[in-house]
Amino acid sequence: MTMNYNPPNLIGAQSAHVGTNPFLDRFSAARAAGSIIQYEYKNLKPKKQLKEITKVLMPEKKRFLKIPYRFKYNLKDRCVVCGSQKVWEAGDSMRPPLPLHKVRKGYPMRGTYCDKHAAIHRQYEMLEQQILAEEHGLSFSAYIPSAKSLNPVNLVTSGPMTTLKQADMQSLSAMGWTIRPPNNGTENKEEELFRLIIETNNINERVKTLLTEGVNVVNVETGGE
Repeated sequence: MTMNYNPPNLIGAQSAHVGTNPFLDRFSAARAAGSIIQYEYKNLKPKKQLKEITKVLMPEKKRFLKIPYRFKYNLKDRCVVCGSQKVWEAGDSMRPPLPLHKVRKGYPMRGTYCDKHAAIHRQYEMLEQQILAEEHGLSFSAYIPSAKSLNPVNLVTSGPMTTLKQADMQSLSAMGWTIRPPNNGTENKEEELFRLIIETNNINERVKTLLTEGVNVVNVETGGE
């Protein structure tokens, strides 16, 4: 049985797929290249969890006789943890910040995070915000992006309104807006009738709203001589 293996630490291996090694421990499996996962903490206390996930995101170093020296993947478009190549687009909502050589502090590195470690870094940021909120007695709810919120169609802001439905006109008229159809100067009798019907309907909607809100109507009787 032969298996095609594309090493993730080679330049150009953007579509590398690495299966989870069942013999790796929790820490090594989290640092290895692979698909996006949610890191499962070993500790229960948030501050110990922060130290644990910080060690996972520490940049990989070269070793000589088990002595670490220099960073191994401090290259452009390379994950500083596992070495996978990743080119992030400028508008990508999951694009991580520049990695620091001590994760929480330090100088910025030339590399980046892959999809897997970018998700772990987002988990690290949420944990850090949760600890900060608990220290100040605030409530914290983790942000989980949905497919609907990441859809570019939903991020486009609407332009000015050029058409109004009947429900829109009734709603605006009930709030006190006056809506008049455009007058081009050559209005015939049919167009004038149509315009007057629209204005009458808008006035009626405003009258209904005022009566619903409990406006007192005072009847004024005029006496004749």
